[in-house]
Amino acid sequence: MNLNNQKIIVNIDDKEYLDWKMCLKSKLKMLKSCNLEIDSKNLDLSCSDISEIIEIASKYNCKVFGFCSTSSKTIVSSQSLGYKSQFSFENCLDNILNINDKDLTFSRTNFHQGTVRSGEYLDSPGDLLILGDVNPGAKVSAEGNIMIWGRLLGIAHAGSKGNSQATISALQLRPVQLRIAKKVARGPKEKPQLGIAEQARIDSEEIVISPLET
Repeated sequence: MNLNNQKIIVNIDDKEYLDWKMCLKSKLKMLKSCNLEIDSKNLDLSCSDISEIIEIASKYNCKVFGFCSTSSKTIVSSQSLGYKSQFSFENCLDNILNINDKDLTFSRTNFHQGTVRSGEYLDSPGDLLILGDVNPGAKVSAEGNIMIWGRLLGIAHAGSKGNSQATISALQLRPVQLRIAKKVARGPKEKPQLGIAEQARIDSEEIVISPLET
């Protein structure tokens, strides 16, 4: 069998290893010159982590074509660097349902797949993850964080019930208007940097936009 034409899925969240780097290197030793899809399960990987995975794979003459994960951060990081990414709902209940033992309240992440078009409005009682664009004329709102696996070109309001710690993240963050808790700001006019996901948050009583990793 010619492994050069075969895509192999490599799980790097294996509990037999101390960390994902050791896991990846160990498994790549058994593979040579193949195409890879990285299954990172619920690992939260940054853009620098994704780049390191690509570098490690290249040392073993392997090429990474895509990623699969239950972590929205990993999906955004890999997608922002131009890799095909697939969000997996398998065994992700622990990721989207957090129990606060102190007051026994629940916080749920709500998912929307597809473009939010002009005139449409999404509202979430918890965090909101959108797998698609938010077009001009569309509005999305959440009591918690908003993460958009796509372009934010409409209006987004995170922390709608007053949570000033909430954030808004997107692969391209150029909205008509941003709101976090009671703070309001217009989107930046300059063109976004390619391959860099961005995040809006409140800092010193103002909404600031910075690369997602920071």
